Amino acid sequence: MMFENDLEWVFRLIEKATFTRGEGYTMEILLYISALVAAIAFAVLVIYLVRTLKSANRTLEHVANTMAGLEKQVNGITRETEELLHRTNRLADDIQEKSESLNTVFSSVKELGDSVGQVNQSIKHVSNTVSTQVVKQSDQIAKAVQWGNVAIDLYAKFKQKQKQSETQGGEK
Repeated sequence: MMFENDLEWVFRLIEKATFTRGEGYTMEILLYISALVAAIAFAVLVIYLVRTLKSANRTLEHVANTMAGLEKQVNGITRETEELLHRTNRLADDIQEKSESLNTVFSSVKELGDSVGQVNQSIKHVSNTVSTQVVKQSDQIAKAVQWGNVAIDLYAKFKQKQKQSETQGGEK
């Protein structure tokens, strides 16, 4: 609406110039008016272009600030990630050392178990040998006991006869 009024004003100005000065000046006035309209249009274009560039500048500054913040956050995350990686490596090394220590302990326990197994085998062997010898010797032991009993009986009879002979020898 504003431009429609401006255009009306331009047309009225052209009509006045035509009536007051004559036909020759009309073309000259039209050129001035065209130059004026072009200058006004250029000024409006420059004003809107300046506003657009200022808005773009603010947007770019905001983007730059955002990128700087992101860069700081990425640097912080990178440091934390490196620290976490170092801790993980130390933990893995510690687990490896402890695993090797446990392997030594398990090896020692296995050797101890093997030794205990060998001792058990030796005890079983000795026990079997003793049992076998007892069985083999039981007949001999029984015979020895019988011979011992016979010897004791003989000795007892000998003593008894000796007492009898002493008692009978004393009576005579």
